[in-house]
Amino acid sequence: MECKQDKNLQSCNCTYEPCSRKGVCCECIKFHLRCRELPACCFPNDAEQTFDRSFEYFARLVGDNKV
Repeated sequence: MECKQDKNLQSCNCTYEPCSRKGVCCECIKFHLRCRELPACCFPNDAEQTFDRSFEYFARLVGDNKV
């Protein structure tokens, strides 16, 4: 399967500039799951900018109907 990095970048809301995984979703998801986190694309833009990608933060956002 061919990576669609260019297309993926169009919807990537990650604001961490030195990230080498932008647009390479399989690597991004693998990295974040290893850290007990979700990738930026799972969060609304204002929540993503906190850089708190934890499962717990995501669960709070779901509980507050923000996701």
